[in-house]
Amino acid sequence: MRNTFDLAPLYRSTVGFDRLFSLFDQLGHDGSPGYPPYNIERTGDNAYRITVAVAGFSEPELNIEVKENTLTIRGEKQVKAENEAEPLYQGIAARAFERVFQLADYVQVKGASLENGLLHVDLVREIPEAKKPRQIQIGKANGNGKTNVVEAKAAA
Repeated sequence: MRNTFDLAPLYRSTVGFDRLFSLFDQLGHDGSPGYPPYNIERTGDNAYRITVAVAGFSEPELNIEVKENTLTIRGEKQVKAENEAEPLYQGIAARAFERVFQLADYVQVKGASLENGLLHVDLVREIPEAKKPRQIQIGKANGNGKTNVVEAKAAA
């Protein structure tokens, strides 16, 4: 049984968080199955790793695509050869899948690797210098009514 939460009262009291609340609304209602399972890990201050269990898939059968702030991982098994054995029982899922991840602003995919049936996608968040917070010092007004600008120091 799934619990549903009504976030409508929060929409009235917030400004600029509409996208955030829309993502929360979509979490329980997207209908995506739990296949394949995945983990999201923080590997550093601004580094992350998504690990997807893709047992039975080879590199040519996997596709990773990044478009705007969306990371899509697709897997599709190749058509089996005619001389291959017919399975009597197939417990290892080999169905096609598509996993979509919404990336935060300034998150970029740095690379991907496939080892032991796990697909690792490494991400890093690189905020441009112009977008980083800066400390602005207050200057004294000079005689012509303008303020003297003191050197701005970038925040660490």
